[in-house]
Amino acid sequence: MDIEWIARLAASFPGVTEGTRWGNRTWQVAGKPFVWERAFSKADIKRFGAGRIPDDPIIAIRTEDLHDKAAVLASNPAGAFDIEHLRHYPAYLVELPIATEDQLRELVTDGWLAVAPEQLAREFLGQ
Repeated sequence: MDIEWIARLAASFPGVTEGTRWGNRTWQVAGKPFVWERAFSKADIKRFGAGRIPDDPIIAIRTEDLHDKAAVLASNPAGAFDIEHLRHYPAYLVELPIATEDQLRELVTDGWLAVAPEQLAREFLGQ
């Protein structure tokens, strides 16, 4: 998976616009980001210490809240992880080179549903 694949997937949801936030490609619905590229800052890299630094590209995916984030991370999807910068924010990171296509479809869909307006989400889900 690469960023272009993520761009096509994100754009497939209703009401999505692509833009740039903090210099990174970002996909949003109703002005709320649900997936974005996430480069590491020098501080992020320093926090990895002697540990392995995940390979680019990295994306962030929004969750409904911190409980949802904890549940996603507890399910241990391939490539998903958290960093100190996001510790208290409802989003997590995914290392695309090791993520699976099926998992990414599910995770990005859940990210979109987390921020989409209720009516749009219901229509998407056929409710």
